Amino acid sequence: MTKQQANWSPYDNNGGTCVAIAGADYCVIAADTRMSTGYNILTRDYSKIIQLADKSVMASSGFQADVRALQKVLAARHLIYQHQHNKQMSCPAMAQLLSNTLYYKRFFPYYAFNVLGGLDSEGKGCVFTYDAVGSYERVGYSSQGSGSTLITPFLDNQLKSPSPLLLPAKDAVTPLSESEAIDLVKTCFASATERDIYTGDKLEIVILNASGLRREYMELRKD
Repeated sequence: MTKQQANWSPYDNNGGTCVAIAGADYCVIAADTRMSTGYNILTRDYSKIIQLADKSVMASSGFQADVRALQKVLAARHLIYQHQHNKQMSCPAMAQLLSNTLYYKRFFPYYAFNVLGGLDSEGKGCVFTYDAVGSYERVGYSSQGSGSTLITPFLDNQLKSPSPLLLPAKDAVTPLSESEAIDLVKTCFASATERDIYTGDKLEIVILNASGLRREYMELRKD
């Protein structure tokens, strides 16, 4: 009989789902608060959303230890930027910094799947979506995490962006009002929670607009 040995892995997947939607003058970033490993729930109240700058908010799923390490690096880099330039980083600049930070670790990646949302220099909503090694794209909406395979087709159906191949280039922002976008996000998570065991407990929604940042919460099913 061959000896069986447990393989140790430096990574885990703690599940959870993130969604971001950009509008004409707002951005909505949302994530659930469940953190799991395998069939165990580690906590029902863990925020996956962090504010990186005045107009930049990041939501991350994947391995939460790597996410925390990534957040610390970005906070340190942003502090250096503030000391050197005497201003906050813009959302597109933060998007490039996040890409560079992930790509720098491409041979031993942060197992983190991020969406970055905020407002650009014109005050328009922007969403950037990432893979684990820093490839990114500016889009009108995005979803990452364990429930993204359920939510992305629904968002495609409701908010289909114009093809980036069309000329002249069309704007990627969604035509919805802020309150409609919030309702859409709530619908997304309510339906994803029904099918995905790693998404649930509570929904945290961050709304970023010209008047600042505010949070909303909605209870999700807890089984």
